[in-house]
Amino acid sequence: MAYPEKILAEDEQVVEHLHPHWITLVPAVFWFIVICGAAGAGIAFLPSGDAHKPLLIAIIVVAVILLSWLTLAPVIRWRTSHYIFTTHRVLIRRGIFTHTGRDIALQRINDVAFTQTLWDRIVRAGTLTIESAGEHGQETLVDVPNSERQQQMLNRLIEQDHDRRSREAYEHHPLYGQPPYPPPGQPPQP
Repeated sequence: MAYPEKILAEDEQVVEHLHPHWITLVPAVFWFIVICGAAGAGIAFLPSGDAHKPLLIAIIVVAVILLSWLTLAPVIRWRTSHYIFTTHRVLIRRGIFTHTGRDIALQRINDVAFTQTLWDRIVRAGTLTIESAGEHGQETLVDVPNSERQQQMLNRLIEQDHDRRSREAYEHHPLYGQPPYPPPGQPPQP
């Protein structure tokens, strides 16, 4: 899914749009299996009689609450976490009810580092740390898919952004942005 074009500058393009690595959903899947199994066992061994219906309702209510808290909420958190790398900046968006975002211009990034544990290397994930010149200074993106490749790509984007800005500054400079000699028939400009 492409990121909304309305937040991008005229010449800005999305290069990579990521969510945290799927491994972050493993605990949610584990809890889904445990809760469904426990609820199923509880329902199967319910005593018959007058207490059957209230106990059945209690098991279902508790299961739904636990599923919402331990399974559905992490999936929604995962789905609403966005790491977007564009040709001009890094956009970070997180949140379900309280939406938070941070934009880091590529020109303000001083350093991009990644760390991987052995487990991260096995599942091809890791943590990206972006150092920027600014009030907040450092942003840590946890469980980034292919973190080493993302770090290299981000460094390439920073270099390309620097080259683009240098080229634009040269083209718009009053001395350098004009041809060195006036066209024939026109007097030289002071």
